[in-house]
Amino acid sequence: MKLNISAFIAALILAFTAVTPALADEAQDQIARKISEAVPGLNVTSVEESEAAGLYRVQSSAGETFYSTADGQYVLTGDMLKITSQGVVNVSEQARADARLAKMEAFGTEGVIRFPAAGEEKAVISVFTDIDCPYCRKLHEEVPQLNDFGITVNYYAFPRSGPGTASWAKYESVWCSDDPQSAMTAAKSGERPPQASCDNPVEAQYRLGQEVGVTGTPAIVLEDGNMVRGYVPARNLAQGLGLL
Repeated sequence: MKLNISAFIAALILAFTAVTPALADEAQDQIARKISEAVPGLNVTSVEESEAAGLYRVQSSAGETFYSTADGQYVLTGDMLKITSQGVVNVSEQARADARLAKMEAFGTEGVIRFPAAGEEKAVISVFTDIDCPYCRKLHEEVPQLNDFGITVNYYAFPRSGPGTASWAKYESVWCSDDPQSAMTAAKSGERPPQASCDNPVEAQYRLGQEVGVTGTPAIVLEDGNMVRGYVPARNLAQGLGLL
């Protein structure tokens, strides 16, 4: 998720968590201090030298990436693009993918609703999903095709309406059912799942989605940390993964 100007201003108004960076050198300390003074609630998690001389890449706990001069005086928002002999490379997106992958691996797959590949597993996708999202339902209709292509689908909860809503309660009921896979399929077909409650990972998975930059559903995280935003037909996704 890019940090745009409006988001930067909003951070000034809505921020509540102090910056607590663990930084190595003087320039990094200075950048963190300047940003801390200007945006008290922006939780900076890392400051590193970027590929561009004189610019440091700053990342926040919300998955935002922006850039600063070494003195912390100037802050640049938006993606950094690099011109190479093969074309234009989005350096910022690659950094986000690396950070996203680290968060996903740290969180693990415990508590996911899993639809395993049929036969040999050739790829795994992590899908942040909302039961009531039309395009999530469309993607779910093609999960058997994805499985036939050798793709395992791991569902993570991301009810877009947030806690305390009907969509949130549906996901909890699905997860707490005796057969979450069947309950998920039924719910995404329009059936209302029988109400059920238990200790569940819906909130934790939802927060993970926020941390890795999910802004809409379905959001498909690939094994290299890159994210496909929105519905993609099963065959196109398999082709993109090099399976066809």
